[in-house]
Amino acid sequence: METIKLSKVKAFYSGLQSIKYIWNKRCFIALLLLFGFFLGVTIGCNKSKAKETKNVIKKSDSIKKNKFISIDTNEYNKRMQVLYNSGSWLKLHVKTPYPLPGAVLPFKRVIAFYGNLYSKKMGILGQLPKYQMLKKLEEEVEQWQIADPTTTAIPALHYIAITAQSSPGKNGKYRLRMPFKQIDTIMSWAKSINAIVFLDVQVGQSTVEEEVNSLLKYLKYPNVHLGIDPEFAMKKGEVPGTKIGTLSSEDINKAITILQAIVKENKLPPKILVVHRFTKPMVTDYKKIRPTSEVQIVMNMDGFGTKELKKSSYDMAISKEPVQFTGVKLFYKNDTQGKNRLYSPHELLKFTPKPIYIQYQ
Repeated sequence: METIKLSKVKAFYSGLQSIKYIWNKRCFIALLLLFGFFLGVTIGCNKSKAKETKNVIKKSDSIKKNKFISIDTNEYNKRMQVLYNSGSWLKLHVKTPYPLPGAVLPFKRVIAFYGNLYSKKMGILGQLPKYQMLKKLEEEVEQWQIADPTTTAIPALHYIAITAQSSPGKNGKYRLRMPFKQIDTIMSWAKSINAIVFLDVQVGQSTVEEEVNSLLKYLKYPNVHLGIDPEFAMKKGEVPGTKIGTLSSEDINKAITILQAIVKENKLPPKILVVHRFTKPMVTDYKKIRPTSEVQIVMNMDGFGTKELKKSSYDMAISKEPVQFTGVKLFYKNDTQGKNRLYSPHELLKFTPKPIYIQYQ
């Protein structure tokens, strides 16, 4: 009897062990499945968080990019008020849209040296050796910065890339295009002092459209701007230099259209277009000249003589018909004959509008 009982006990115990084994096995499997579940949930959550983070980053990048889709219009308005010394700028502002981001004007004042490397008579840019000229330019910039600490003064090289000629030349258009290697030299000089560049066009008996298009290679650079000179635009076939030429608003608008297209196609900051002028007939229908968000217009008083003569020319041809921004050219030689002296920065800042572009020849 005891043997039977003992075997029953062993069998019972063995059963318990089997049950324990099965239980442990099931528990292990259950735990394993549970672990897998939580692992899956964790991975899923992490993926979800990663996706969410990715979306946040994208959204953040988008916000960062959109942050610069426009200029500070309040700052722009304040600076225009200062330039115009009165509320008259408001009427002007209605006609001229705000510029794209990266606009130079009216946030900075441009101080430019003008000339051509083939001639010492055309301006300071060709009169002095490179280092002497660049040093003098930086000194002028410094003087303007002292005169108006509220506006950053920046240097510029204003190079006559197409010059009017007294003879017809091979093309019969009384103009000469400078070789690109010369423009490359100017670009290199400008880079050495962090200056911007203006390429100036004297069309002779050619057209603004044809000559500006010849410079597209350089106008696609963000730091290269344009100047056009009505004085040497011979509409009726005259020889340049025998009389003062003229350009219409239509001619000027063609230049604006070309520059506007360059800015849009290459996603550039606005271009500056400098139009030289010292008599009213040099520019006709000025009210039809259309500044755009891509192109800023400077009407530059280009005449030389005594201070009184220059001021009267500025008041007549520039101040009364400013279009958008204004400039003044100063001649180191022609403005200093006899007892005459150049206008100082402080004196020019008393003009209305205040010139934002200063050119030295």
